[in-house]
Amino acid sequence: MKNLPLATCAVIAGALAMGACAPGGDAPEPEAEQAAMTFFITSAGPGDGANLGGLEGADAHCETLASAVGAGGMGWMAYLSTIGEDGGGAVNARDRIGMGPWHNQAGVLIANNVDELHSDAANLTKETILTENGDMVNGRGDDPNMHDILTGSNMDGTAFTGEDYDNCGNWTSNGEDGSAAVGHHDRTGGGQNPESWNSAHASRGCSQENLQGTGGNGFYYCFAAGN
Repeated sequence: MKNLPLATCAVIAGALAMGACAPGGDAPEPEAEQAAMTFFITSAGPGDGANLGGLEGADAHCETLASAVGAGGMGWMAYLSTIGEDGGGAVNARDRIGMGPWHNQAGVLIANNVDELHSDAANLTKETILTENGDMVNGRGDDPNMHDILTGSNMDGTAFTGEDYDNCGNWTSNGEDGSAAVGHHDRTGGGQNPESWNSAHASRGCSQENLQGTGGNGFYYCFAAGN
C-alpha cells in the first residue's frame, strides 16, 4: 500500500474525531442537575415538647438545620398554624410556605404549588418525606414510632380549632395539659384522619413525654418560602 500524503491523513483524523462527538455516538449525555432541597422534615426538634419558641423559634430551627447541610438562606419557614388570641387573627400554615414547587433532599418533587400540596396529587409518603440529611423518619411499626408531626392545622392547611384546643400555647407550651394537631408522615395510624400528613389527630399533651407517648418526637415540616 502506498503511503498517503500527510494532508490527507490530517483530514481523515479530523473526520474521525468529529464522528466520535457526533449525535448518536458513544459520548455520554450530561447528567441533569438535581433540584435543590426546598422541603424537609426536621431530623430533630428543639427537645422541649411543643415549646418551639413560637413561630419565630420554629422558623429559626428550620434555618439552622438547613444551614448545617449547606441549604441555608432560602427563607425557611415551619409548616405550623397558630390560633387567634389576644385580639390577633389565626395564622395558616399554608400561607407561610411560599408558592412552590418543593423538592425533598433527594431532588424528588413533592408538590408544584400550595393547592397541589393539599390535594391527593401531592407526593408525600414515608419514603419521600425526608429529613434535611436525606434520611427517612420512623413511622408506625418502627421502634420508636415518631410519625406524629406537629402542624396545628386542618387538612387544607388552615389553623385547627376546637373546644378547649390551645395549640400548645401557639408553640410556646411544654406542659402536660393542652394539645396540638399533628399529621402522620407515614400516612397510617389512628385518629380522625389517619392517612393525613398534616391533620390526623390532636396530641395528648404538650410535653416531650406526651408527644413521644402517642408516637411523636416534636418533629415538624420545613419549606423554603423564598425559592
